[in-house]
Amino acid sequence: MPTKEPKKSVHHKAAEPAVKISHARYIEGVGRRKTAIARVRLVGGHGKFGVNGKDSEQYFATKRLRELVLSPLTILKVVDKFDGSVKVSGGGINAQAEAVRLGISRALAENNPDFGVRLHKLGLLTRDARMVERKKYGLKKARRAPQWAKR
Repeated sequence: MPTKEPKKSVHHKAAEPAVKISHARYIEGVGRRKTAIARVRLVGGHGKFGVNGKDSEQYFATKRLRELVLSPLTILKVVDKFDGSVKVSGGGINAQAEAVRLGISRALAENNPDFGVRLHKLGLLTRDARMVERKKYGLKKARRAPQWAKR
């Protein structure tokens, strides 16, 4: 009869290095917001991000959107430690930026559990579930009724 080996317990070490990713391997995170879906891949690097084949500064034209996208990296002070490539589709530019932010946050949380705790406290790992309400029959929009005429 074969002998059973004891189960090996898996414990996360408290003093893990902040960035433990090799240059060959990547970590992945998926972010969603409204109808936008972003697939994010992070690799060790120097802070360069590409979105749909373009530079992130070119894709997200305004400073506010660029800051929104990079906020998880900025908060954790690891902007210059990761490179990323993002494929995003659907929604508008603002929803896409928020989807990319969630994807980056999820990838960082997968890389280091300590990052996940810090990002969760700041609300960056929470998916915003608000969607457009559907149109109902007999109405012009979701809630807008046709104009009422007395006569």
